[in-house]
Amino acid sequence: MERLPLPDRLVAQARAYAEGSASPAEPRDAATVVLLRPGAAGPDVYLLRRQTSMAFAGGMCVFPGGGVDPRDYASAVTGDELVDRGLWAGPSPAAWAARLGVDEPRARALVCAAVRETFEESGVLLAGAGPDEVVADTTGDDWEADRVALESRELSLTAFLERRSLVLRTDLLGAWSGWLTPVFEPRRYRTWFFVAALPEGQVTRDVSSESSSVAWLPAAEAVAQVEREEILMLPPTWLTCLDVAQHPGPDAVLAAAQGRTVEMFMPEVVADGEEFILSTPPFYTDLMARR
Repeated sequence: MERLPLPDRLVAQARAYAEGSASPAEPRDAATVVLLRPGAAGPDVYLLRRQTSMAFAGGMCVFPGGGVDPRDYASAVTGDELVDRGLWAGPSPAAWAARLGVDEPRARALVCAAVRETFEESGVLLAGAGPDEVVADTTGDDWEADRVALESRELSLTAFLERRSLVLRTDLLGAWSGWLTPVFEPRRYRTWFFVAALPEGQVTRDVSSESSSVAWLPAAEAVAQVEREEILMLPPTWLTCLDVAQHPGPDAVLAAAQGRTVEMFMPEVVADGEEFILSTPPFYTDLMARR
């Protein structure tokens, strides 16, 4: 995995974009959440295996997440609507903007997307009745009805929170990294990676319509399974698992996130001897070298 050579087809595509004979697709903003729980040998991560029929990352193991859409901006873009209406707890939108490297409306939308997508794809809700509380159980039929309504866009996040008298617990999230899909890919995403611990009392549920299976795996074991070619991951997911595996548990991961700000990185095709590979940020290159 550390030196996975690129197929000739992708190298040719990359050269076409570099020479200006092809135009890159416009990236779509996205948020993904590395959901963590304590494990016997470090943190476990929650992974979904995407349906092989999916146009993007089919068959790959991924974290819960997805694209930012208009309802996330509708929930967050009008001033500090969520804050003013008492629906936002934790770091301010301005603080999140600084951590994520974006303006405040975009930061609010990304945080909303992270919480919404996590609930839609795992049944885990990072919200509570107050700034020091978190929902203890989301397994009932009424919660499932709301999850489906959010997923189908019949219900906005703001309306959901108001109906349930809940506040968004943004303090349960940590900013981790940012990845931009290479220019030669036909579908591109500008993805902000967040981390969060599984709230006490809540359980993950196999509810995502985009996945064929779900599993909790030790982060280190997920890395090993990719290297043994037992599961598939895109490089950012694999590197994130490797990064998270360096910490003894979820609390340590979240503590490390407090000192991070996101710098978006776009992998490029680089020569590696007679082969070509995708570049990685210096931090991850050093991490792999220390293994």
